[in-house]
Amino acid sequence: MIDSLISSKTRIKLLMKFFLNPDVSAHLRGLADEFGESTNAVRVELNRLCAAGFLRDLPMDGGRKKSYRANPLHPLFPELQRIVRKVLGIDQLVDCVVERLGNVKLALITGDYAHGIDSGIIDLTLVGDVDKQYLSSLVEKVEGLIARKVRALVLSPDEYEKLLGTLRPEESLFLWGDKDSFLLERVKNAG
Repeated sequence: MIDSLISSKTRIKLLMKFFLNPDVSAHLRGLADEFGESTNAVRVELNRLCAAGFLRDLPMDGGRKKSYRANPLHPLFPELQRIVRKVLGIDQLVDCVVERLGNVKLALITGDYAHGIDSGIIDLTLVGDVDKQYLSSLVEKVEGLIARKVRALVLSPDEYEKLLGTLRPEESLFLWGDKDSFLLERVKNAG
């Protein structure tokens, strides 16, 4: 769908990478390896996106290398992020799954999509009291809508706390709830 608007496949991959999760940063060679493209093709598109202000380039290794990341201060940042989420179907995932499950405290995406990689499998972690049978039927419907597989993991708040090191929330894409207030609430309730 987006490829009819943007003809450069490399530019589309870069937008997906950086606007799916704006906390992701990457360097030229890593992006070229990840996309299976030449560093020249990736460099051209990175330069265009930086010149337009959509990406920021930050010096690394004493200025010899650059790291790139989304520019959340750009006026079109929220719209670009919404477009990317729509293209990947994450907006439908949230609408169809998270909002209809009842007592969901937290919903996050882990794995490839949290790192801006469109691998075709979305790892969804839900924290709360969820009807797993209903979740299964919703996931099946959503997969048909977004043409991607969804792997759902349901955890109680206690299980989530125990698995924090494994789940690495700092590398996750939060869809629902506020991770900081959720964790703060858990600490208050424990004490």
